[in-house]
Amino acid sequence: MMNQWHLAGTYFEACNCEAACPCVFLSAPTEGNCTVLIAWHISRGKFDEIALDGLNVALAVHAPGTMVATQWKTAVYVDDQASDAQKGALLKIFSGQAGGHPAVLASFVGEMLGVKSAPMHFQGKGKTRRLSIPGVAEAEIEALEGQNGQPVTIANHPLCVAPGEPATVARSQRLRFTDYGMDWQLSGRNGLMSDFAYQST
Repeated sequence: MMNQWHLAGTYFEACNCEAACPCVFLSAPTEGNCTVLIAWHISRGKFDEIALDGLNVALAVHAPGTMVATQWKTAVYVDDQASDAQKGALLKIFSGQAGGHPAVLASFVGEMLGVKSAPMHFQGKGKTRRLSIPGVAEAEIEALEGQNGQPVTIANHPLCVAPGEPATVARSQRLRFTDYGMDWQLSGRNGLMSDFAYQST
């Protein structure tokens, strides 16, 4: 019997492509490969009877070519405020074992580099999103301003982290990641942000 679960909150991603990222349209990444940090803040969540409110999860991804045509190397970071039961629930969801949209994302993973619990500081206010994992990652993006001061959005793109939600296009103020032999130091590149809602199928 499948576990019953649901998550809702906000997410953002920052990558090495020029804005807006061609990967979401199934095109080759700007530099031939993609390095992306994806961060989720869970406002409300439950896995069977385990509450997941207020927790954070992050995924570091390296794809050596077009993202839907290559296998990703990934590392997972789980909020160190999560209990053992909460961590187990989050890993089951974000590994794809519990079904739902995370299983679609997990289907692209070819190598799991590791899973770590870490302090995670997620901030989302107005046009900006930030994530800090001390000693590992710093990411900050700011939404681009479109016509009449409105956000620039992409809807119904085929490679999406948050299906059903228009993604606001952003540009990174910084993206730093150092772990598992990878070292990214970027700024002024693509970012996306939106709400998200996942559930068991």
